[in-house]
Parts: sequence; structure tokens; C-alpha cells
Amino acid sequence: MKNKISIITGASSGIGKALAYELAQQDFNVVLVARRKNLIDTISEDIESKYGVKALAIEADVTIEKDCKMFIEKAINEFGSIDILINNAGISQRAMFADLQLDVIKKVMDVNYWGTVYSTKYALPYILKTKGSIVAVTSISGMQPLPARTGYCASKYAVHGFMDSLRIEHLKTGVHIMIAAPEYVKSEIREHALMSDGNEQGESPRNEKGMLSAETAAKRIVKGIRKRRRTMLIGYKGIMAVGLARFTPKFMDRLTYHVIQKEENSPY
Repeated sequence: MKNKISIITGASSGIGKALAYELAQQDFNVVLVARRKNLIDTISEDIESKYGVKALAIEADVTIEKDCKMFIEKAINEFGSIDILINNAGISQRAMFADLQLDVIKKVMDVNYWGTVYSTKYALPYILKTKGSIVAVTSISGMQPLPARTGYCASKYAVHGFMDSLRIEHLKTGVHIMIAAPEYVKSEIREHALMSDGNEQGESPRNEKGMLSAETAAKRIVKGIRKRRRTMLIGYKGIMAVGLARFTPKFMDRLTYHVIQKEENSPY
């Protein structure tokens, strides 16, 4: 995979950061996109010193269409091509819908859904040339919803619909479209989850012991890209949840209710 080019949004922490390291280990040049420039600068310098590949850090906000166009153009100016786009930037939300300010849902949709749409729109012409991959890192919540995450689940369902439709459009073009849906992963996403008023939660309501590491999730995602998989369900708990929801939906509704009810500071 030497000299292949991968763009990763949301690359400053969590799965995005782990993906940057995993791809660099496999001789990819990487483009790290995030709002926190100081973090991706440090990551890119570390990657270049460790793996001898090029790592380009670009400050951008995926909710802004012109930013998405900008980082794609910068990647092309630097490398001349794009082989993989990984839409990983994401934000969560935790509040009952009755209490939730509507602009919070809009913000979640802007990051999770529109960030994916904008980035994909501007990368697609170049990925068509390389017959590369477009990946969306979503969540099991895009297949099996959770209460008190209406905005988050809606955004992930929207991404799934977008990617599934796009895949069919490109059945004959050679472009690979993949959804990667992990179960709970140890990351900052729960700390930054938006509450009913739009403020960040600050700390995770869940015991993160036993959750998948970001590094494990990244390895499985990259393996899926290599095998040009359609959908990657990552983590046995997530696979079980999706299976139960399909065959025993009422039971899964009740089970999910009770799981969320037991969370620290549960909205129930």
C-alpha cells in the first residue's frame, strides 16, 4: 500500500487517531483532518518520525462545506490522488427528546451527517479515478437505536441510508463503499456528548472497562477496507444487539430501556 493516500476526518483522538496510526503502519500517507490543529500537528509529526510516511495535518470543520472542499483540494495539491476517505468525525448527544433544544439535534446532524456528505461530495471525483474506498465510521446506534440519543441515532441512520444508496450507485464504477459500525469504544465521544442545552456532558455515564479500544476498532476497519467489505459490525455485543433487534424487536426495545435505565445519571 506504499504511496497510497488516505484522508481521515476527526483524526485528533479516538478511532480517527488510531486509524491514522494503523494506516501509516501499513505504508499509507495520511491526511489528518480535525478542528484541534495542535493535536493533529503532534500526531502527524509522530507518525512521520515513526513510520517514514507523509502525514499532512489540516485544520477544518466538517460542518462547513467550504472547509471540506478545502481539505480535499489541499490533499490533491500535496499528493495528487486520494485512495481512501474515512468519514470519522462525529459527536454524540444524551438527553430525552422532550427536554432537548432543537438546535442541538441540528448540530449533531451537521457534524455526523452533513460532514459525511460534504466530504464525500468533494472527494468522490478523485476516488473514482483510483477506484478507492469511501468509509463512514458510524455506530451500532445507526442500526439499533438508543433512548435519550434521538439526534445521534437519527444522524447515524441518515448516514447509513446515504452510504447504502451511494453504494448501489457505484456498483459498476469500482468504488468501494463501506459502513463501519462499532459497538461502544473507549474514546472521548461520551465526554463531549451534548446535553439538552447543548453543553458537553463532561464525563462518561458508562463504565468503560471492557469496551473495545480505539486501536482494536481501527485494525478491524482497515482489515475491512482491504477486503472491500460492505458493512463491518465491530464487537460481539453490537453484532448480538443488531441480531436481536432484527428477530425480536419488542424484546430488544425492553432490554435497551433497562440498560439505559441503569446508566449513571440516567434520564429515566
